[in-house]
Amino acid sequence: MANLISINLLAIFRDKVFHGILAIAVIFLLIPSISSLSMRQVTELSITLSLSLLSVILLLLSVSLGATSLWKDIERRYTYSVLSLPMERSAYLIGKFIAIALFLLLTALVLGAVTCLVVWLSSGIYPPERPILWSALILCVIFSALKYIVLIAYSFLFSTVSTSFFLPVFGTISVFMAGNATQQVYDYVHSPAAKALSPLLKHAASFFYYLLPNFSAFDLQINAIYAIPLSLKGVALPFIYFCIYTPLLIVVAAIIFARREMK
Repeated sequence: MANLISINLLAIFRDKVFHGILAIAVIFLLIPSISSLSMRQVTELSITLSLSLLSVILLLLSVSLGATSLWKDIERRYTYSVLSLPMERSAYLIGKFIAIALFLLLTALVLGAVTCLVVWLSSGIYPPERPILWSALILCVIFSALKYIVLIAYSFLFSTVSTSFFLPVFGTISVFMAGNATQQVYDYVHSPAAKALSPLLKHAASFFYYLLPNFSAFDLQINAIYAIPLSLKGVALPFIYFCIYTPLLIVVAAIIFARREMK
């Protein structure tokens, strides 16, 4: 398993898509100058832009690596040679997922360090009215990585049932969009403003709320921007959610992949 993870990590580092996406990180250097256009909230804007750029890069990596890596291996017949070895399909799938998840977490930590540097430079040039809550900023980066690891688990699930890249790619993007809206839809459907909605629609909304991922639970950007202290519950619950939800997705993906016919 360790050898499989290391091989997949090396393959990711050699991927041209990875080099192209990381080139976008150069934009971080422009954030202090852009933030200076806001004369009153320079630091807040710097944090917002940095975290937004980090989120975009992680999303691109999740889709480009998670949704296409398994499909590429099958198309190139690499999977057949690997599975001819004394190795179970589930071990191959899990090893590949762990490699991509570790790489995404490493990328998030590196870009998180760049984000902290950018915010520190901006706050030094234009001192903020409120002190920066560095713990909230660091946790925001970590939980952003966890959110996209969940998304990668979904991309692997789609890859196990698809023979092309269309379902993994567009399915992953659809889950990302739905996962960011589930909490808002659920709150609206169960609010007094939605009295006119039918009970069937409300039950359907509740079903999809618990079925689809709740990415808003991982969003700590408000806390990082406005230096709002985080409660233990606000950090523990999303982490427990991640530790339960992600393994379930990978287990289901491994079961489907083990029964899939290789042609």
